[in-house]
Amino acid sequence: MLEDRRLAVLRAIVEDYVATQEPVGSKALVERHRLGVSPATVRNDMALLEEEGLIAQPHTSAGRIPTDAGYRMFVDRLTTMKPMSAAEKRAIASFLEGAHDLDDVVQRSVRLLAQLTHQVAIVQYPTLARSTVRHIEIVALSPGRVLLVLILSSGRVEQRLLELPVELSEDSLADVRSRVLRAATGARISDAAVALGALPDDAAQEDRATFSVIVAALVEAMSDHKSDERVVVGGTANLARFGEGFDGSIRPMLEALEEHVVLLKLLGEATSSSVTVRIGREGPYQELASTSVVATGYGPGDEALASLGIVGPTRMDYPGSMAAVRAVARYVSTILDES
Repeated sequence: MLEDRRLAVLRAIVEDYVATQEPVGSKALVERHRLGVSPATVRNDMALLEEEGLIAQPHTSAGRIPTDAGYRMFVDRLTTMKPMSAAEKRAIASFLEGAHDLDDVVQRSVRLLAQLTHQVAIVQYPTLARSTVRHIEIVALSPGRVLLVLILSSGRVEQRLLELPVELSEDSLADVRSRVLRAATGARISDAAVALGALPDDAAQEDRATFSVIVAALVEAMSDHKSDERVVVGGTANLARFGEGFDGSIRPMLEALEEHVVLLKLLGEATSSSVTVRIGREGPYQELASTSVVATGYGPGDEALASLGIVGPTRMDYPGSMAAVRAVARYVSTILDES
Protein backbone atom coordinates (compact mmCIF):
# COMPACT_ATOMS: atom_id res chain seq x y z
CA MET A 1 0.00 0.00 0.00
CA LEU A 2 2.84 2.36 0.91
CA GLU A 3 4.62 1.57 -2.35
CA ASP A 4 1.41 2.15 -4.31
CA ARG A 5 1.07 5.58 -2.73
CA ARG A 6 4.67 6.50 -3.54
CA LEU A 7 4.11 5.38 -7.12
CA ALA A 8 1.00 7.57 -7.24
CA VAL A 9 3.11 10.49 -6.02
CA LEU A 10 5.73 9.75 -8.68
CA ARG A 11 3.07 9.59 -11.37
CA ALA A 12 1.68 12.96 -10.23
CA ILE A 13 5.14 14.54 -10.23
CA VAL A 14 5.88 13.30 -13.76
CA GLU A 15 2.50 14.42 -15.12
CA ASP A 16 2.72 17.87 -13.49
CA TYR A 17 6.32 18.47 -14.53
CA VAL A 18 5.57 17.51 -18.14
CA ALA A 19 2.54 19.84 -18.13
CA THR A 20 4.04 22.86 -16.32
CA GLN A 21 7.81 22.60 -16.92
CA GLU A 22 8.20 23.65 -13.29
CA PRO A 23 9.54 21.66 -10.30
CA VAL A 24 6.63 20.20 -8.35
CA GLY A 25 5.99 20.79 -4.65
CA SER A 26 4.00 18.72 -2.18
CA LYS A 27 1.29 21.35 -1.69
CA ALA A 28 0.65 21.57 -5.44
CA LEU A 29 0.40 17.79 -5.67
CA VAL A 30 -2.20 17.61 -2.94
CA GLU A 31 -4.19 20.43 -4.54
CA ARG A 32 -4.14 19.00 -8.07
CA HIS A 33 -4.33 15.26 -7.40
CA ARG A 34 -6.58 13.17 -5.19
CA LEU A 35 -3.82 11.50 -3.22
CA GLY A 36 -5.88 11.21 -0.02
CA VAL A 37 -3.03 12.27 2.27
CA SER A 38 -1.64 15.49 3.74
CA PRO A 39 1.19 17.58 2.27
CA ALA A 40 3.44 16.37 5.09
CA THR A 41 2.86 12.75 4.11
CA VAL A 42 3.54 13.60 0.47
CA ARG A 43 6.80 15.31 1.53
CA ASN A 44 7.86 12.10 3.29
CA ASP A 45 7.03 10.08 0.18
CA MET A 46 8.97 12.55 -1.96
CA ALA A 47 11.98 12.19 0.35
CA LEU A 48 11.87 8.41 -0.11
CA LEU A 49 11.51 8.77 -3.88
CA GLU A 50 14.53 11.07 -3.87
CA GLU A 51 16.56 8.55 -1.87
CA GLU A 52 15.66 5.93 -4.50
CA GLY A 53 16.94 8.22 -7.25
CA LEU A 54 13.52 8.60 -8.90
CA ILE A 55 13.18 12.35 -8.36
CA ALA A 56 15.62 15.18 -7.69
CA GLN A 57 15.62 18.71 -6.33
CA PRO A 58 17.19 21.03 -8.93
CA HIS A 59 17.57 23.96 -6.50
CA THR A 60 17.40 24.50 -2.78
CA SER A 61 13.82 25.08 -1.58
CA ALA A 62 12.52 24.16 -5.05
CA GLY A 63 10.10 21.37 -5.80
CA ARG A 64 11.08 18.05 -7.35
CA ILE A 65 11.55 16.89 -10.92
CA PRO A 66 11.74 13.31 -12.25
CA THR A 67 15.12 11.74 -12.99
CA ASP A 68 15.75 9.40 -15.91
CA ALA A 69 15.13 6.53 -13.48
CA GLY A 70 11.87 8.14 -12.47
CA TYR A 71 10.75 8.42 -16.08
CA ARG A 72 11.75 4.79 -16.62
CA MET A 73 9.64 3.71 -13.65
CA PHE A 74 6.78 5.82 -14.98
CA VAL A 75 6.98 4.25 -18.44
CA ASP A 76 7.45 0.67 -17.22
CA ARG A 77 4.96 0.57 -14.36
CA LEU A 78 2.68 3.56 -14.52
CA THR A 79 2.05 4.41 -18.16
CA THR A 80 -1.06 3.40 -20.02
CA MET A 81 -1.14 4.44 -23.65
CA LYS A 82 -3.72 7.11 -24.28
CA PRO A 83 -6.45 5.72 -26.54
CA MET A 84 -6.73 7.62 -29.80
CA SER A 85 -10.09 9.30 -30.22
CA ALA A 86 -12.34 8.38 -33.13
CA ALA A 87 -11.63 11.79 -34.66
CA GLU A 88 -7.87 11.30 -34.34
CA LYS A 89 -8.10 7.85 -35.94
CA ARG A 90 -10.12 9.22 -38.85
CA ALA A 91 -7.67 12.08 -39.30
CA ILE A 92 -4.68 9.70 -39.37
CA ALA A 93 -6.37 7.33 -41.81
CA SER A 94 -7.47 10.16 -44.09
CA PHE A 95 -4.04 11.79 -44.10
CA LEU A 96 -2.12 8.60 -44.86
CA GLU A 97 -4.56 6.93 -47.23
CA GLY A 98 -4.15 9.80 -49.67
CA ALA A 99 -0.56 8.70 -50.36
CA HIS A 100 0.06 7.44 -53.90
CA ASP A 101 3.48 5.76 -53.55
CA LEU A 102 6.09 4.72 -50.98
CA ASP A 103 7.87 8.09 -50.97
CA ASP A 104 4.57 9.83 -50.32
CA VAL A 105 3.71 7.39 -47.50
CA VAL A 106 7.04 8.06 -45.77
CA GLN A 107 6.83 11.85 -46.19
CA ARG A 108 3.25 11.97 -44.93
CA SER A 109 4.09 9.72 -41.99
CA VAL A 110 6.95 11.88 -40.76
CA ARG A 111 4.85 15.06 -41.01
CA LEU A 112 1.96 13.41 -39.22
CA LEU A 113 4.12 12.09 -36.37
CA ALA A 114 5.70 15.51 -35.82
CA GLN A 115 2.27 17.14 -35.74
CA LEU A 116 0.72 14.58 -33.39
CA THR A 117 3.57 14.51 -30.86
CA HIS A 118 5.16 17.98 -31.27
CA GLN A 119 8.53 16.20 -31.30
CA VAL A 120 11.15 15.38 -33.91
CA ALA A 121 9.80 12.55 -36.07
CA ILE A 122 11.97 9.95 -37.81
CA VAL A 123 10.79 7.45 -40.39
CA GLN A 124 13.09 4.87 -41.95
CA TYR A 125 12.43 3.65 -45.46
CA PRO A 126 11.58 -0.07 -45.62
CA THR A 127 14.81 -2.03 -45.70
CA LEU A 128 15.26 -3.74 -49.02
CA ALA A 129 17.10 -6.73 -47.56
CA ARG A 130 14.05 -7.70 -45.50
CA SER A 131 11.61 -7.41 -48.40
CA THR A 132 9.94 -10.24 -50.27
CA VAL A 133 8.76 -10.29 -53.86
CA ARG A 134 5.04 -9.60 -53.95
CA HIS A 135 4.53 -9.71 -57.71
CA ILE A 136 6.35 -9.49 -61.02
CA GLU A 137 4.56 -8.44 -64.18
CA ILE A 138 5.94 -8.74 -67.70
CA VAL A 139 3.95 -6.64 -70.15
CA ALA A 140 4.48 -6.99 -73.91
CA LEU A 141 4.71 -3.60 -75.59
CA SER A 142 5.70 -5.15 -78.90
CA PRO A 143 7.06 -8.57 -79.94
CA GLY A 144 10.60 -7.42 -79.14
CA ARG A 145 10.01 -5.07 -76.21
CA VAL A 146 8.61 -5.69 -72.70
CA LEU A 147 8.01 -3.71 -69.54
CA LEU A 148 9.09 -5.40 -66.29
CA VAL A 149 7.30 -4.38 -63.09
CA LEU A 150 8.73 -5.60 -59.78
CA ILE A 151 6.59 -5.08 -56.66
CA LEU A 152 8.12 -5.75 -53.23
CA SER A 153 6.43 -6.25 -49.87
CA SER A 154 7.89 -2.93 -48.74
CA GLY A 155 5.65 -1.14 -51.23
CA ARG A 156 8.57 -0.37 -53.48
CA VAL A 157 7.92 -0.64 -57.23
CA GLU A 158 10.67 -0.92 -59.83
CA GLN A 159 10.12 -0.76 -63.59
CA ARG A 160 12.47 -1.68 -66.41
CA LEU A 161 11.94 -1.28 -70.17
CA LEU A 162 13.74 -4.05 -72.07
CA GLU A 163 14.65 -4.70 -75.66
CA LEU A 164 14.66 -8.49 -76.19
CA PRO A 165 17.28 -10.31 -78.28
CA VAL A 166 14.53 -12.22 -80.10
CA GLU A 167 10.85 -11.56 -80.56
CA LEU A 168 8.49 -13.47 -78.30
CA SER A 169 5.14 -14.97 -79.18
CA GLU A 170 2.28 -14.64 -76.69
CA ASP A 171 2.72 -18.28 -75.68
CA SER A 172 6.44 -17.86 -75.10
CA LEU A 173 5.87 -14.71 -73.07
CA ALA A 174 3.25 -16.51 -70.96
CA ASP A 175 5.78 -19.30 -70.30
CA VAL A 176 8.47 -16.82 -69.28
CA ARG A 177 6.05 -15.00 -66.99
CA SER A 178 4.92 -18.25 -65.35
CA ARG A 179 8.47 -19.45 -64.68
CA VAL A 180 9.54 -16.09 -63.26
CA LEU A 181 6.54 -15.90 -60.93
CA ARG A 182 7.03 -19.46 -59.66
CA ALA A 183 10.69 -18.78 -58.94
CA ALA A 184 10.33 -15.45 -57.15
CA THR A 185 6.87 -14.75 -55.74
CA GLY A 186 6.85 -14.70 -51.95
CA ALA A 187 10.60 -15.20 -51.63
CA ARG A 188 13.08 -12.92 -49.90
CA ILE A 189 14.86 -10.89 -52.54
CA SER A 190 18.17 -12.67 -51.87
CA ASP A 191 16.52 -16.06 -52.39
CA ALA A 192 14.51 -14.79 -55.34
CA ALA A 193 17.67 -13.57 -57.07
CA VAL A 194 19.26 -17.02 -56.72
CA ALA A 195 16.15 -18.79 -58.01
CA LEU A 196 15.83 -16.42 -60.95
CA GLY A 197 19.50 -16.82 -61.78
CA ALA A 198 18.94 -20.53 -62.41
CA LEU A 199 16.15 -19.99 -64.95
CA PRO A 200 18.28 -19.45 -68.09
CA ASP A 201 20.04 -22.80 -67.56
CA ASP A 202 16.68 -24.60 -67.38
CA ALA A 203 15.19 -22.86 -70.41
CA ALA A 204 15.12 -24.20 -73.96
CA GLN A 205 18.17 -23.24 -76.00
CA GLU A 206 16.24 -20.73 -78.13
CA ASP A 207 14.82 -18.98 -75.02
CA ARG A 208 17.99 -18.71 -72.95
CA ALA A 209 19.07 -15.32 -74.26
CA THR A 210 15.63 -13.88 -73.51
CA PHE A 211 15.57 -15.39 -70.02
CA SER A 212 19.06 -14.03 -69.37
CA VAL A 213 18.06 -10.46 -70.28
CA ILE A 214 14.88 -10.56 -68.17
CA VAL A 215 16.54 -12.22 -65.18
CA ALA A 216 19.47 -9.80 -65.26
CA ALA A 217 17.08 -6.84 -65.21
CA LEU A 218 15.06 -8.26 -62.31
CA VAL A 219 18.13 -9.09 -60.24
CA GLU A 220 19.53 -5.62 -60.90
CA ALA A 221 16.25 -4.07 -59.74
CA MET A 222 16.34 -6.16 -56.55
CA SER A 223 19.94 -5.19 -55.91
CA ASP A 224 19.34 -1.46 -56.25
CA HIS A 225 19.78 -0.29 -52.67
CA LYS A 226 18.71 3.29 -53.17
CA SER A 227 15.99 2.91 -50.50
CA ASP A 228 18.19 1.16 -47.94
CA GLU A 229 19.61 3.12 -45.02
CA ARG A 230 17.41 6.11 -45.80
CA VAL A 231 15.58 8.07 -43.16
CA VAL A 232 13.38 11.12 -43.27
CA VAL A 233 13.24 13.63 -40.40
CA GLY A 234 10.50 16.12 -39.66
CA GLY A 235 9.59 18.58 -36.93
CA THR A 236 13.13 19.59 -35.96
CA ALA A 237 11.80 23.07 -35.17
CA ASN A 238 9.81 21.48 -32.33
CA LEU A 239 13.06 21.23 -30.35
CA ALA A 240 13.08 25.00 -29.97
CA ARG A 241 9.95 24.78 -27.83
CA PHE A 242 11.87 22.66 -25.32
CA GLY A 243 15.10 24.63 -25.26
CA GLU A 244 15.01 24.95 -21.48
CA GLY A 245 14.28 21.25 -21.11
CA PHE A 246 17.68 20.18 -22.39
CA ASP A 247 21.02 20.23 -20.63
CA GLY A 248 23.04 22.96 -22.29
CA SER A 249 22.77 24.00 -25.92
CA ILE A 250 20.58 22.11 -28.35
CA ARG A 251 23.13 22.67 -31.12
CA PRO A 252 25.08 19.40 -30.52
CA MET A 253 21.75 17.61 -30.55
CA LEU A 254 20.73 19.17 -33.86
CA GLU A 255 24.10 18.24 -35.35
CA ALA A 256 23.70 14.65 -34.16
CA LEU A 257 20.22 14.44 -35.68
CA GLU A 258 21.64 15.46 -39.06
CA GLU A 259 23.66 12.23 -39.22
CA HIS A 260 21.67 9.38 -40.75
CA VAL A 261 23.87 6.81 -39.00
CA VAL A 262 22.80 8.34 -35.70
CA LEU A 263 19.15 8.25 -36.65
CA LEU A 264 19.32 4.63 -37.75
CA LYS A 265 21.02 3.64 -34.52
CA LEU A 266 18.36 5.48 -32.51
CA LEU A 267 15.68 3.44 -34.25
CA GLY A 268 17.77 0.27 -34.38
CA GLU A 269 16.16 -1.55 -31.45
CA ALA A 270 12.65 -1.13 -32.81
CA THR A 271 12.51 -4.26 -34.94
CA SER A 272 9.04 -5.48 -33.96
CA SER A 273 5.56 -4.02 -33.66
CA SER A 274 6.00 -3.37 -29.93
CA VAL A 275 6.77 0.20 -28.86
CA THR A 276 10.19 0.73 -27.29
CA VAL A 277 11.22 3.70 -25.15
CA ARG A 278 14.82 4.69 -24.45
CA ILE A 279 15.24 7.43 -21.88
CA GLY A 280 18.17 9.80 -21.46
CA ARG A 281 21.50 8.02 -21.11
CA GLU A 282 19.97 4.69 -22.09
CA GLY A 283 20.55 5.88 -25.66
CA PRO A 284 23.78 5.37 -27.61
CA TYR A 285 24.92 8.99 -27.92
CA GLN A 286 26.11 11.44 -25.27
CA GLU A 287 24.88 14.37 -27.39
CA LEU A 288 21.35 13.00 -26.98
CA ALA A 289 21.60 12.18 -23.27
CA SER A 290 18.82 14.63 -22.41
CA THR A 291 16.39 13.12 -24.93
CA SER A 292 14.11 10.13 -25.12
CA VAL A 293 13.29 8.00 -28.15
CA VAL A 294 9.92 6.34 -28.68
CA ALA A 295 9.98 3.95 -31.64
CA THR A 296 8.42 0.88 -33.18
CA GLY A 297 8.72 -1.26 -36.29
CA TYR A 298 6.29 -1.27 -39.18
CA GLY A 299 5.60 -3.41 -42.21
CA PRO A 300 3.01 -5.75 -43.67
CA GLY A 301 2.40 -8.95 -41.76
CA ASP A 302 4.24 -9.81 -38.55
CA GLU A 303 7.78 -8.80 -39.54
CA ALA A 304 8.91 -5.19 -39.42
CA LEU A 305 10.56 -3.92 -42.59
CA ALA A 306 11.65 -0.64 -41.02
CA SER A 307 11.19 1.60 -37.99
CA LEU A 308 9.64 4.93 -37.14
CA GLY A 309 9.55 7.02 -34.00
CA ILE A 310 10.09 10.34 -32.30
CA VAL A 311 12.91 12.05 -30.42
CA GLY A 312 12.26 14.68 -27.79
CA PRO A 313 13.22 15.83 -24.31
CA THR A 314 12.98 13.33 -21.46
CA ARG A 315 10.22 15.60 -20.19
CA MET A 316 7.68 14.42 -22.75
CA ASP A 317 4.14 13.12 -22.81
CA TYR A 318 5.06 9.42 -22.89
CA PRO A 319 1.51 7.98 -22.98
CA GLY A 320 0.48 10.26 -25.85
CA SER A 321 3.73 9.84 -27.77
CA MET A 322 3.65 6.05 -27.48
CA ALA A 323 0.05 5.93 -28.67
CA ALA A 324 0.76 8.19 -31.65
CA VAL A 325 3.84 6.20 -32.70
CA ARG A 326 1.94 2.93 -32.47
CA ALA A 327 -1.09 4.28 -34.34
CA VAL A 328 0.91 5.72 -37.24
CA ALA A 329 2.96 2.51 -37.54
CA ARG A 330 -0.21 0.42 -37.72
CA TYR A 331 -1.75 2.60 -40.40
CA VAL A 332 1.44 2.60 -42.47
CA SER A 333 1.67 -1.19 -42.14
CA THR A 334 -1.91 -1.53 -43.36
CA ILE A 335 -1.26 0.71 -46.34
CA LEU A 336 1.83 -1.31 -47.33
CA ASP A 337 -0.09 -4.55 -46.91
CA GLU A 338 -2.83 -3.35 -49.23
CA SER A 339 -0.59 -1.72 -51.83
